[in-house]
Amino acid sequence: MFCENLMFVSVLNWIEVFYVLQDGEKLLESLLKSTLTLSTIFYWLPKSQGVTLRRQVRDATVEVLEGVTQLLEVLLSSPLPSLSREQLTSTGGVWSACDQFDQLPKENKGALLVVLSSQTGVVKDAIEELEQALSEAQDPFNDVLDDDQDEGNPRGNRDMYWSERDRQVMGPCQGLMKAAAGCLRKLASAVKANGDSAAPQNVAQLDDLADMSREISPR
Repeated sequence: MFCENLMFVSVLNWIEVFYVLQDGEKLLESLLKSTLTLSTIFYWLPKSQGVTLRRQVRDATVEVLEGVTQLLEVLLSSPLPSLSREQLTSTGGVWSACDQFDQLPKENKGALLVVLSSQTGVVKDAIEELEQALSEAQDPFNDVLDDDQDEGNPRGNRDMYWSERDRQVMGPCQGLMKAAAGCLRKLASAVKANGDSAAPQNVAQLDDLADMSREISPR
């Protein structure tokens, strides 16, 4: 009787695995078609529509594909059948990457505005960090010079506070960053009002503006 029950349970398990594999095969076929479609759409987007736009579509496409790859790796490393927190997290990452496609700009003008907004945020963060560092009385170089101290190079007293010379340099730096932020805001306003992606020459000019704005915070 025990052997019969064991055999019955074993058969049920194999039936469950069979249907899971069938569903998985259909899912993988659908995933393959979607991946090929997504890649084809990107490659069909001509550079004449704007390099800036194409980069953002490429980055969004890569993010989806990387998310799918991570999800598949998680599924392959998980026992069958199972539902773990890691699987849910990876699935959510894929959905989040897919949702970003609805927010992608439709033309190079919009792509440039995305770049300008990003660079404005970088400059704003830098200004806030510098102002916070100047307002704090604690060691301004604590995060920067810890490695030297660990290697047996003691720090001098001059590295423990902002000197008068440091503050004299920081003033113009703050002014330069605020000027950069102002220029980016004015450029964004000008692009919103007058930007045009209709003519190839205008598209190229928008790409040039995007490249120049990235020089504010080169990576």
